[in-house]
Amino acid sequence: MTSDAQAVLQSWSPPLGVNLALGLTVVVYVRGWLRLHTTFPKLFSAWRLAAFLTGIISIWIAIGSPLAAFDDVSLTVHMMQHLLLMAIAPYFVLLGAPALPLLQGLPQPIGRRVVGPFLRWAALRRFGRLITNPAICWLAATLALIAWHVPAVFEAALRNDWLHNLEHASFLAAGLLFWWPVVQPWPSTARWPRWSLPLYLFAATLPCDALSGFLAFCDRVVYVSYNSAPRLLNIPPLEDQQLAASLMWICVTIILLVPAVIVTMQILSPHNSRSVETTWAEADKIASQLRSEHNNSSEMTPKPSIAVVP
Repeated sequence: MTSDAQAVLQSWSPPLGVNLALGLTVVVYVRGWLRLHTTFPKLFSAWRLAAFLTGIISIWIAIGSPLAAFDDVSLTVHMMQHLLLMAIAPYFVLLGAPALPLLQGLPQPIGRRVVGPFLRWAALRRFGRLITNPAICWLAATLALIAWHVPAVFEAALRNDWLHNLEHASFLAAGLLFWWPVVQPWPSTARWPRWSLPLYLFAATLPCDALSGFLAFCDRVVYVSYNSAPRLLNIPPLEDQQLAASLMWICVTIILLVPAVIVTMQILSPHNSRSVETTWAEADKIASQLRSEHNNSSEMTPKPSIAVVP
C-alpha cells in the first residue's frame, strides 16, 4: 500500500449510522427467520438466511467498510461500490424473501400500530404495484446508471457528501426494483410471462455495455477529479478508468447471464416452474395462518404473529 493510500485510510472513519442500520436490519430479520424456520423449515431454510446476510454484507462492504475510503481516489473502487449496491446486494437480499421474516421480527406493537396500517394503505399498495412493473423497474435502473455517470453529476457527488449518499441510496433502490421481477419475492406476482425475463436481463446489459465501452476506449480521463486524487497502487488515472470499465463490463455480463440461464432452465423444466409457484402459494397460506393466530391471540396465550402482512 502506498503512503497516499495509507493517508486516505487513516483519515476515514466508519459510518456509524449505516452500520447501526444494517446491524438492526440483520437482528430483525434473524429474529423473524428463527420464528418462521421453527414452524416452516422448508420454506424458510438456511439458504434464505445465508442469501439475505450475503446481501447485507455486500452493502456493508460497499459503504460501511474501509473500501468506501477510496471511492473518491479510484474510479475502480467507485465502480466496485456501484456493482455491489446495484447488481449484487439487491439480488441476494430479495433471495432471502425478506418480507415475512422482517415483519415477523419486528416488535408486535410496532408491527400492529405502525407498519401494518402503513402497508395496508391503499395508495401505497397502488404505488407499489405501479413501480414493480418490469418496464418501470428496467427504466429506473437504466436511468439511475446513466444519470449518476454523467460527468457533471458524478463530480458533484464526489464533492458533496449528501449527494454521494443519495447516489448510493438510489443505486440500491434501483437495484431492488430491477431484480424484483426476476426474483419475485413474496408477496409479488408475475406481471410478465416468465419467458420474457431472459430478454429483460439481456436488455439490461445494453446501457452497461455502452457506458463501460465509452470509459474503456476514451483517450482522456472523463471524471477529472481523479487526475488530482492520491494514487492508489500507483495506477495512473486513465488506466484506473480503463480498469473500472473492464470490471463493469465483465462483472455485469456474468451477473446477468447467470440468472438468465437459471430462469431459462426453469422455463424448460415444468417441475421447477410449478415448484416456484407452489413456494409462494405456501407463503400466502403461512401469512393467512399467522394473521389468524393474531386475531385469536386475545383469547389465547400470545403467539408469534404477523398481523402486519398486507
